[in-house]
Amino acid sequence: MHKPMLAIPLALVALAAAPAVVSGQGGPSTRDMERLNWMEFREWVPAKVNTVLLPIGSLEAHGVTANGTDILAPVAMSRDIAARVNALVAPVVPYGITASLGAYPGGLTVPDDVFRAYVKAVALGLARGKFRNLIFVNGHGGNTAALNAVAAEVSEQAGVRSLVVNWWTLCSDVTLEVFGEDGGHAGENENAYVMAIDPTLTHPERYTPALATPNPPAGAWAAFPHPSTIMLYKDGQGYPKFDQAKAKLYFQKVNDKVARLIQDVVKKWDQAGV
Repeated sequence: MHKPMLAIPLALVALAAAPAVVSGQGGPSTRDMERLNWMEFREWVPAKVNTVLLPIGSLEAHGVTANGTDILAPVAMSRDIAARVNALVAPVVPYGITASLGAYPGGLTVPDDVFRAYVKAVALGLARGKFRNLIFVNGHGGNTAALNAVAAEVSEQAGVRSLVVNWWTLCSDVTLEVFGEDGGHAGENENAYVMAIDPTLTHPERYTPALATPNPPAGAWAAFPHPSTIMLYKDGQGYPKFDQAKAKLYFQKVNDKVARLIQDVVKKWDQAGV
């Protein structure tokens, strides 16, 4: 039963697990910053590469898939699109601001002020490394407000250009296109993205619809911890269905849209001369 599922996404599994190597394309030997030596870095940045992708994650419960979903997704995404947007991929910031799911086993949160200070220090370091465009590839909604503030501060203080990408919101139309309905935290969309990276990280045998709860209307109620680790954006939609073919398609379409956004924003920055 599981063998056909594993056969489809092997290339994607390799992509997520292996470094972002570029060979025979006139690019650096790898797009992963930690794998470059200082001499090659100096040759490429900023003369030939002035954009860096910084994956930002968190560690928290995600239904029947990996606690590190918010780490795995932005890392795989960044590696897949790096050559297309002519960027290097910085090492991931794996810990974020986890609130209502922090009580579930394996979760971890850092205080807001600590998160902001650390990410800002990393971003300023990348700016000192002569990157002109800092792209925060965010995997976790709880990080968003802090990242927006940090991106604005770093842009002003270091004279660089910053973009925060929240892929699940940006690609809500892709979710509707591929699955015909909305998704959710650890719902069909996010679950599928991880399945495309590595299907062994998702456990359909542990799944039951009772694990999911629709998000309440604004102001209706709030629970700490949240009663479910699968949180649906719309009632009756987004339950995981574990379709590997759709997972592969979703991975590709999401990455395509994120890459187009980055290309468009950088192009317009350049055209405006800012």
